[in-house]
Amino acid sequence: MKPQYFDIEKQRPRLSRREAIRRALFAASGLVLSNHLSFRTFAAPPTARAKAVIQIWMWGGPSHTDLFDPKPDAGYDYCGPLKGAIETNVAGIRVGELLPMLARQADKYSIISSMTHGNNGHETAAYIVQTGRQPGGRLVFPAVGAVVSLFKGYDAGYRGLIPPYIVLTEPQGRFSEAGFLGSRYKPFATGGNPAQTPFAVEGVVAPGITEQHQKERRELLHHLDTLAQTLEGNPEIAAAAQAENQAYEMILGEGAKVFDLSQETPELRDRYGRSKFGQSCLVARRLVERGIPFVTINFGGWDTHKNNFQVMRRQAPELDKGMATLLQDLSDRGLLDSTIVWWGGEFGRTPKVMWEAPWNGGRNHWGKVFSAVVAGGGFRGGQVVGASDARGEEVKERPVYPIDLIGSIYAQLGIDPMTKLPNPEGLPTLVMPSADEAIKSAGLLREIMAA
Repeated sequence: MKPQYFDIEKQRPRLSRREAIRRALFAASGLVLSNHLSFRTFAAPPTARAKAVIQIWMWGGPSHTDLFDPKPDAGYDYCGPLKGAIETNVAGIRVGELLPMLARQADKYSIISSMTHGNNGHETAAYIVQTGRQPGGRLVFPAVGAVVSLFKGYDAGYRGLIPPYIVLTEPQGRFSEAGFLGSRYKPFATGGNPAQTPFAVEGVVAPGITEQHQKERRELLHHLDTLAQTLEGNPEIAAAAQAENQAYEMILGEGAKVFDLSQETPELRDRYGRSKFGQSCLVARRLVERGIPFVTINFGGWDTHKNNFQVMRRQAPELDKGMATLLQDLSDRGLLDSTIVWWGGEFGRTPKVMWEAPWNGGRNHWGKVFSAVVAGGGFRGGQVVGASDARGEEVKERPVYPIDLIGSIYAQLGIDPMTKLPNPEGLPTLVMPSADEAIKSAGLLREIMAA
């Protein structure tokens, strides 16, 4: 498929007079994309099929040919010891031999085998994949999580105690996820390890202090606070009391309970895997179940310049167990239809193995072609979009650029691409790129988007 520029296709309802004026104003100011971009606007926000996103971020860039795009016929210099591919529960779809549980869940997800952007730098590639924009411009654009936090969080009437954008457990550290939206839309990184008891969420669980001790400290504080007792009814005292109640609700109430995995059965926790990643998947399910719109699971350790196959044999089983159970658990609870699960990293790895020292069977960065996986929230399962060539080195058919995937996610969430994003300089920045940005695109993922 010949690359174009960003294209959103949508059935066009009859335009109202107000909408016609709005489009005319956009055109006059250069905001409607020119013909070579063929950006068909929504007259109204698209219908939302999804309420939440769980992003499984493979920090470092996972090997596409070892996981979701195996090339068993490419030979030892490309496959190394991982020369097998598993048939899935969908005829014609195969995954790497280290993903047997996900092989049994292929009807629930679709594989995008032709992701591409051509960038091999961690920071710059992560920025492209997370924002859809090119780095180095005047503005730092917000990541998908921050945009969802804007439209589905505070500005959409979200009133939960827990912030609407959560990262389990460590920040990605590659760029500012909030971009020009500012600190209000930064993710809340939990810290800690959900595989440990208790899961010491920063600011919620105080290390070394029991719940009973927390309650006793609060009672003592109230006993000693004679000022509050004397000025009962004072509006400033009342506001302070409300803030205290909200804080303690996070520490001792419903806010803390969402992170308390002791409320889940040991059997289910075992199914997810007692690893940090596996238990993070379980926490993510609990968060979206309680209305959190965007959760990122930051699963690091995939920058396999050295000893790639040893790392794959250690980490891929954790990925397989946690992600497969997450998909099944969401499905069993009726949550998968309204929750997008988005798996991927900043790029893939070099298909040809570097056997020589000091790499000892490593793989370098590879932005020419890599894989992503999407499930739920209006995305059909049991499909493969695009293809790489016989060795996984180039896009063979149907290139998918990061903005294509991001735009498709926004569409499933009902986020209007023509909505203006607020920025401190007052520039006319939209959810989706304008003509001036010249972002390559091959179109939305209509192949896997429910009609």
